[in-house]
Amino acid sequence: MSKIAFIGTGGTIASLGTGPLDIVHYGNNKTMLPADGILAAVPQVREVAEVIAVPFANIPSPSIGFAEWKALALLCSRLVAEHADLAGIVIGHGTATLEETAYALGLTLKVAIPVVVVGSQRPLSGLASDASMNLVNAVRVASDPQSAGRGVLVLLNDEIHAAREVTKTATYRLQTFRAPDFGMLGYVDGDVVSYYRRTERVTAPDTEFDLAMLEALPRVDIAYAYAGADGVEVDAFVAAGARGIVAAGFAPGMAPPGQAAALERAAKAGVVIVQATRAGSGVVHDNARLSALGFVPSDNLNPQKARVLLALALSHTQDRAEIMRMFKTY
Repeated sequence: MSKIAFIGTGGTIASLGTGPLDIVHYGNNKTMLPADGILAAVPQVREVAEVIAVPFANIPSPSIGFAEWKALALLCSRLVAEHADLAGIVIGHGTATLEETAYALGLTLKVAIPVVVVGSQRPLSGLASDASMNLVNAVRVASDPQSAGRGVLVLLNDEIHAAREVTKTATYRLQTFRAPDFGMLGYVDGDVVSYYRRTERVTAPDTEFDLAMLEALPRVDIAYAYAGADGVEVDAFVAAGARGIVAAGFAPGMAPPGQAAALERAAKAGVVIVQATRAGSGVVHDNARLSALGFVPSDNLNPQKARVLLALALSHTQDRAEIMRMFKTY
């Protein structure tokens, strides 16, 4: 039986509401189980693998950012060093920022074993909660030899996704995590793990980024395009010390005049601008306009993931060509 480490960070998958029907406002109950408590509540996990509980935090995922990403990366490395027979790692996580944590780890982890990030849409205590099945399936995926070499994976709703490609698309539906452009990597049906494709982009541990070497990430903000936006937020980001700004523009990558002017001013002041789109899918390609402005196209990364990659890129360089290479690589 494979040995799997389960790291609990809190979130819905760890939450208890006031009763089985409390599946919306359960956060008001302010009760989350630690990793060992979750495993105790889902004893079926022990039938799938030898699972060791690793406490980390009991927090909602909106509270997770760089400090937690770094601590998780270091913890994963320590677990691999301490357990020579460790086959995989599962990280329980709230769904609000799950995709950003998964992508950040996919860019920075230095462990070769599978790492699966799992969450749930309903609390552990809820009627027909998806928490238990998601956890069991995440352990199955982390245990499966086919999962090796695929980077950080995300598991919800019986679906296996690449961390780079998946995003949360609905507030309460169980099928919220989707990869709009390319679809899932595979399924889990009972005890059968089936893969049908893999991501083409470079993933952990074969990346040039290492959170252990950083004390903080450069400030990067997101400017959202909407009809009539005048760019006041862009000026505020620059005044606050932003070294990068992701422009979540109109598809396929444009801003209204006032915001566009503010982004140009920011670029002239030395702020790196990445042009993304608010559309939810599709590619922002390089073109004469972006090149003339010195903007970096986001490829098909959504704004929140483009922000993660830009912050890591800026910890190395501000050169447009180098940052464009990184966006094409990762």
